[in-house]
Amino acid sequence: MESEPAATFQRARRPEQRELRRQAILDAAQQLLSELPAADISLREIARRLGGSKSGIVRYYETREALFLEVLQRAMREWLDDLEHRLSAAADPLTARAVAGVWATSLAERPLLAELWSMLPGVLERNVSAESIREFKLANRRTLLRLAEMIAARLPGLSASAAEELVNASVPLLVGLWPFANPTPTVRAAIADPRLTASRIDFAQTFGRTLEMLIAGLLELTRD
Repeated sequence: MESEPAATFQRARRPEQRELRRQAILDAAQQLLSELPAADISLREIARRLGGSKSGIVRYYETREALFLEVLQRAMREWLDDLEHRLSAAADPLTARAVAGVWATSLAERPLLAELWSMLPGVLERNVSAESIREFKLANRRTLLRLAEMIAARLPGLSASAAEELVNASVPLLVGLWPFANPTPTVRAAIADPRLTASRIDFAQTFGRTLEMLIAGLLELTRD
């Protein structure tokens, strides 16, 4: 059995110590997710990366999925900060195409975020307590409302309610599209066949184009 470095794994007792420990766990999980498929990562592997034991992780996160939910939430906040900066730097006035393009490109450049988001309904929301799911969904709701406000501010013709509808629709779009745009090596080899060109999906292009169509439709409905 591996010994635990006392300096690292003394139990955190003060709130600031617990928060530092939590952030260290999140950092280790995020680093591993950039190296390995989520399915290949266990709490024990994350603990090893930190030089400790699984029990030291379970004090903070009940399961691997609960930990990944928080990694996802943190990645969403970082993405929104970046997206807000990109939209603010874009030339005015912003068109539906421009907003959709920036939105899609910024997501495509963050594969860890998109991958975890696509795993949300089928993987990450399983093996987690109702309380953890509730906390995640409340935080996620705040994140999506921030995104809706950001989009509505850049497209004055889009009402707040329409922007919220757009953002809500974008989530299942991402969840469904990302795995098709990032297939397994076996599928990638199969669709190299020239007859299967239509099966090759460019995520940024397809996601952006679909967002543009959704925006155009919502703007038209707003005018009616």
